[in-house]
Amino acid sequence: MKAVSTPKVGKASRINLFSLATPHMRTFHVTWFAFFLCFFGWFGVAPLMPIIREELALTKSQIGNIVISSVTITIFARLLIGWLCDKFGPRVTYTYILILGSLPVMFIGLSNSYESFLLFRLAIGIIGASFVVTQFHTSMMFGPNVVGTANATTAGWGNMGGGVTQIVMPLIFAGLVGFGFVEASAWRYAMVVPGVMLFLMGIVYYKFTQDTPEGNVADLKKSDPEYRMKAAEAKGAFWKACKDIRVWMLFLIYGACFGIEITIDNIAAIYYFDKFKLSLETAGLIAGLFGMMNIFARTLGGYFGDKFGIRYGLRGRVLFLAFALFMEGVTLLLFSQMTVLPIAIATMLFFSLFVKMSEGATYSVVPFINKKAIGTVSGIVGAGGNVGAVLAGFLLKEENLTYSDALFIIGCVVIAVSFTSFLVKFSKAHEAEAQSEMDASLGGIPVTEGKLKPALAEI
Repeated sequence: MKAVSTPKVGKASRINLFSLATPHMRTFHVTWFAFFLCFFGWFGVAPLMPIIREELALTKSQIGNIVISSVTITIFARLLIGWLCDKFGPRVTYTYILILGSLPVMFIGLSNSYESFLLFRLAIGIIGASFVVTQFHTSMMFGPNVVGTANATTAGWGNMGGGVTQIVMPLIFAGLVGFGFVEASAWRYAMVVPGVMLFLMGIVYYKFTQDTPEGNVADLKKSDPEYRMKAAEAKGAFWKACKDIRVWMLFLIYGACFGIEITIDNIAAIYYFDKFKLSLETAGLIAGLFGMMNIFARTLGGYFGDKFGIRYGLRGRVLFLAFALFMEGVTLLLFSQMTVLPIAIATMLFFSLFVKMSEGATYSVVPFINKKAIGTVSGIVGAGGNVGAVLAGFLLKEENLTYSDALFIIGCVVIAVSFTSFLVKFSKAHEAEAQSEMDASLGGIPVTEGKLKPALAEI
């Protein structure tokens, strides 16, 4: 009997937030929540640093080293994870990150010195590579008319974990103290909470997602000759992506937006605690507002990136990115000079809006750079965010610079970097190909590996 082939499913041309009926939307919701928990675990100790600083007698320089360590290893992890996504698919890759990454989050409470705390903080940074899988997975699931919005929303809602942890972890800590634990024990037990949640999420990710709209990579390699052929063609794409100057410009740009976001996530609580003489809970609440802007701000960046792309092509996406990044630098300059608490908070929120819009706009461009190596491009650009955070961390650890002085310098650098956006250029052929796929997607015809497929009724 002749086998009947299953029709291939294309990328979704719409985001239906209230549906789990399709693999696209199941992936959308599971991946943003997984990234949310990764951020929650990654920065779980940040709002507790005033307590940890006292217990371990940490200097400003040592705190700077801890901030740097939390993002340094993520640079290399993101480069590796992008390649693993291209080779093995996002489902298995994410599962391993979640389960293995949960261990140092739970065990950082075993630290009893600056050195041991630094090593655990370094290990926790591995889970920051989860961002690459998040962006890769949604790029595989959504068409060109909504991919920027999908990428921005999953990343933004995930990044929101950085804000929630600023608010929730001090409350968990305070609750444990209320139950009779001493402060030295309470912060250690508090970190078990995000660690356990990460471990459980690894199981959920494996069971409820699939690699592509058509199925899992391992199965497709066995059953689909066309997929095997395309996988073989993509092998050389890794080095081609590495040689593309546009990839490295986006690497630099992402360092100037996401790199600054995670820097603020690391220092915001202690910045408000020291500068405005606030309590730990109040400083954490205000710092949390910065991260909570992700609930909509990064989505706006991706949304406007898509809208500019629809109207002006790929160049339109780049122009919007340049504008958002420039405004990020301007608002950071203003925030760094604020000395009145209400005005400082308001300025921080404007800065937060533009930094997150810049991130969303960046990943509205990334999926169009090299479609045969989306994972590699996502990984390189994502690693740029951590390089930016490391460089900012070196500046922040300088004993002769206040945090305000360092943030002012960083704002100037961000404004300068915004002009490098104009080096991200696309050929006429590339623009024409993108426009063809955009027209198909706007017409409700999902695109699978460059071929137009019948529209799905449920999308």
